[in-house]
Amino acid sequence: MTSAVSFEESVSVPHAVKEARPHEGSPAIPYNPYLAARREWDERYGNLITRERNWRIMALICAVIALVAIGGVIRLSTKTHIVPFVVAMDSLGRTMAAGPAEEASTADDRLKRATLFTWVEDLRTVTTDGIAQRKAIDRVYAHIASGAQSQAFISEFYRSAPPQKRASSETVSVEVRSVLPTSERTFEVEWMETTRDLYGAVKGQDHWKAAFTIAINPPLDERMARINPLGIYVTNASWGKVL
Repeated sequence: MTSAVSFEESVSVPHAVKEARPHEGSPAIPYNPYLAARREWDERYGNLITRERNWRIMALICAVIALVAIGGVIRLSTKTHIVPFVVAMDSLGRTMAAGPAEEASTADDRLKRATLFTWVEDLRTVTTDGIAQRKAIDRVYAHIASGAQSQAFISEFYRSAPPQKRASSETVSVEVRSVLPTSERTFEVEWMETTRDLYGAVKGQDHWKAAFTIAINPPLDERMARINPLGIYVTNASWGKVL
């Protein structure tokens, strides 16, 4: 009997330990080897995988930033930006003023007036120099809009009084007196024409007034930039003699 009791007591001790609860009054948590393995995996390798993913994202962002920066540098290197520096000097070589030149806009009325000033002189001048006369006519047509009213008007003027034919008996010099804007696109021009014979004697003087309408179309190729760099074109023209 004594040995049997001792055997039962020795067997009941592990059973009691196996059924022990971690806290008094809390339900027993069954042991799951799969959850335990997953928890062990997360603790060992989860942080490594997370850090590796973060570094991959960071490397991708850095690569994108580097590509954008390289593209910007290449674009800037292909665009030449030259700012001329102008120095004004007097007759003794002393500096009077200096500074970077400012780019003028074609919308500046001064450029429009200057273009019309030269255009009227080329249009109405008659000279015995055939080459100079041909170049003046070319400059006139370079500032006329194709298919516009001014093109037909100027062509009729040249047909009715060809400057090459007039140059065989007389010359005409032009003095532009004023170029006044009447609107954003229309200008009123006044000039004096002095007609001389081939010996230089004055045959007469006439006062003229005209109205010109212009349009601006900046040149897109080098050829047009050479003959009309500002892209100012006369679209309508009319004039008359002032009595």
